[in-house]
Amino acid sequence: MGFRAVLLDYRGTLVPAPTYRGLVRAALIRLGRAAMPADVEAVLGLLRAGDTTLTRAPDVDADAGRHRAAYEHWFRTAGIDDELAAALYAVESDVVAAPFAVDAADVLAALSAAGVAIGVVSDIHVDLRPAFAAQPAPGGGSLADLVRAWALSFEVGAAKPDPRIFGAALDGLGVDAADALMVGDRGAWDGAAAELGTTALVLPPLTSADQRRLHVVLDLVLPR
Repeated sequence: MGFRAVLLDYRGTLVPAPTYRGLVRAALIRLGRAAMPADVEAVLGLLRAGDTTLTRAPDVDADAGRHRAAYEHWFRTAGIDDELAAALYAVESDVVAAPFAVDAADVLAALSAAGVAIGVVSDIHVDLRPAFAAQPAPGGGSLADLVRAWALSFEVGAAKPDPRIFGAALDGLGVDAADALMVGDRGAWDGAAAELGTTALVLPPLTSADQRRLHVVLDLVLPR
């Protein structure tokens, strides 16, 4: 076996990365407001005019309070009303609602059954454990049962490409950097694991849950 552990990114790798168009529509529906294309576009127009300086900071996910404050500033400068601002943030933070890729459960189960340790490494401001716990695993239990280490930026206090977040996952799994494979969708962020000596696999960003691409992980880790 070439790798003893696999580190997996979350958004864009295991679940589709959210789009602002989708978030705005979901927030409007949550509030019972009109959510036709023109209504969504009107809100998007406001958001484009807001100050995104704080939300675009590379380490904004490293602190939950800072993340919330950054988005509140963006929505306020965009002229978004308080009720919609709260709904937008709630939808953006609702990781349980995100659909997993159709092949995610089978791939994680196959890795676990082969004795490969699984870690999740994500730039995120909320706990991902409930999202994994809500997904059934083949053979029983949930996907959360298959994950042995969680390196979430808001808990680690560091975000990719900071090597500390990868190091936290490796330490949690008890494996050396060279024995792990990091799987993600952003070269400059997930690929930074290579600086620690961890091989990185960068896949095209997942845009729909019905896209199958995680078989490449099995091809590398469990070659036939």
